[in-house]
Amino acid sequence: MSKTTSRGHVVINTEECKGCSLCIEACIPKVLHLSEKFNTHGYHTSEYDGEGCTGCGVCFYSCPEPGAITVFKRWDLITDIRMCPNCGEKHKVFSESTNPDKLICTQCFEPIDEK
Repeated sequence: MSKTTSRGHVVINTEECKGCSLCIEACIPKVLHLSEKFNTHGYHTSEYDGEGCTGCGVCFYSCPEPGAITVFKRWDLITDIRMCPNCGEKHKVFSESTNPDKLICTQCFEPIDEK
């Protein structure tokens, strides 16, 4: 699969990431890299290149930090874009399976009040 074809999408929670690079080493399509920026804890964090993710989840399973990596297996099926009051930017949103009326931002994972 070429890097320009994406089936999945990876979101890195930069405040949970410790920059150990295990996900980068485990990533089969090699679409993760270490950021040059620091998080508030002083770590260089992993970063997604923005395309080429297969949605396999190997990065997720290799990560020792709970909540640091989320993999969306079918990113193309998430089409609803809303302004997130927490991020202050427009991002794709999804509904929780247990509460379909609750929208969650795909970037910060905070709830968005509107549906």
